[in-house]
Amino acid sequence: MRRLDHFLLVAVLLAAVPHPAHPLTELESSQIRRFQDYLRICTAHPTPDYGAAAAFLLPYAASLGLGTTTLHFSACKSKPLLLLTWPGTDPSLPSILLNSHIDSVPAEPEYWIHPPYAAHHDPATGRVYARGAQDDKCLPIQYLEAIRGLQAAGFAPTRTVHISLVPDEEIGGEDGHEKFVQLEDFRALNVGFMLDEGQASLTDEYRVFYADRLVWKLIVKATGAPGHGSKMFDGAAVENLMDIIETVAGFREAQFGKVKAGKSGPGEVVSVNPVYMNAGTPSPTGFVMNMQPSEAEVGFDLRLPPTEDIEQIIRRIKEEWAPAHKNLTYQLMMKGPVRDVAGRPLVTLTNESNPWWSVFEHAIVSSGGKLAKPEILSSTTDARFVRQMGVPALGFSPMINTPILLHDHNEYLEDKVFLRGIEVYQHLIRALSSFKG
Repeated sequence: MRRLDHFLLVAVLLAAVPHPAHPLTELESSQIRRFQDYLRICTAHPTPDYGAAAAFLLPYAASLGLGTTTLHFSACKSKPLLLLTWPGTDPSLPSILLNSHIDSVPAEPEYWIHPPYAAHHDPATGRVYARGAQDDKCLPIQYLEAIRGLQAAGFAPTRTVHISLVPDEEIGGEDGHEKFVQLEDFRALNVGFMLDEGQASLTDEYRVFYADRLVWKLIVKATGAPGHGSKMFDGAAVENLMDIIETVAGFREAQFGKVKAGKSGPGEVVSVNPVYMNAGTPSPTGFVMNMQPSEAEVGFDLRLPPTEDIEQIIRRIKEEWAPAHKNLTYQLMMKGPVRDVAGRPLVTLTNESNPWWSVFEHAIVSSGGKLAKPEILSSTTDARFVRQMGVPALGFSPMINTPILLHDHNEYLEDKVFLRGIEVYQHLIRALSSFKG
């Protein structure tokens, strides 16, 4: 009886031990370890360690026989852009460009269940926790491991395949892709098509993005005669500002209503959100409470689909949101390109008129995947700079059945999703680099 009790106790204890979400092969384990090694390099702003990232990525690429080039666009040369190249058998054909940014946003360790730069791999769930796990340090490892697999299978690309690993995407890309596309270094690549980052999908359908929204910043300033805090009069600065905030709020509600009703996706509407207000007369204890100030201002984050009528939005700002007759002035800042070199909206067609779309779509299907309806990304990526040059570009990160955790606490990616992404990129690289159309 004692032996039986002992057996039952051991069985219970063994059952309580966490087991991997799925058994990993030796190759898969090494791929996960390389992913973890990259995640452990802290490339978060405001002080991303680009040097350590380059020291990891360049030998990694060289071990696969890829050519490596390092470019710099900042005066201090502390922000390298790494260009990795797998030569094609017909270099006269336009090349394929796979992009990823090296930098990531900061993390608040006190809100994480595992340290954000430890790249903890949970054996029970398969989750790898780290800042950048989804956004987007998974991509370069998946690109390189996909190339490793294709090389092992004896595949040689017809078109040259480039991988660009760039700085500063999270802070606008000024010392990264924005400058890169303007130089001969980029033109010399003869890029025909680019894949950049996308976002996770909550379902079993991969999400794909054919455009980013335009990034605008709007500051509205109001002036008016000051007055006693008890006095009611027309034209006070804060009163004028409150009027326009109410007008903007009505527009915002109508746009958001389309999303709530399922009539439009989040990237297909104009979003306008107040991000700060500045008013009042300071005092040693806060603000003077019996005085109405003569100046006030509010700042808005404004995002537009690239197909939006830009002139109409500008007229709306001038005539409705900041009319001069109400003593309002405004400052409008447009960040990044608005149209491509031919004056067209910054969109990539997702129909049969774009042969690259057909190749991309067929490659996803051949990998056993399904595509959701193409979307406009509600935020922005480096893809907008490449679209500016007239090059078709899609945003795509092969993460299905995964919560969207970019910029969030406890960002993670499951090992099985990460590994599946390598397989997907093998299909994509094979198809895109073999396309002769």
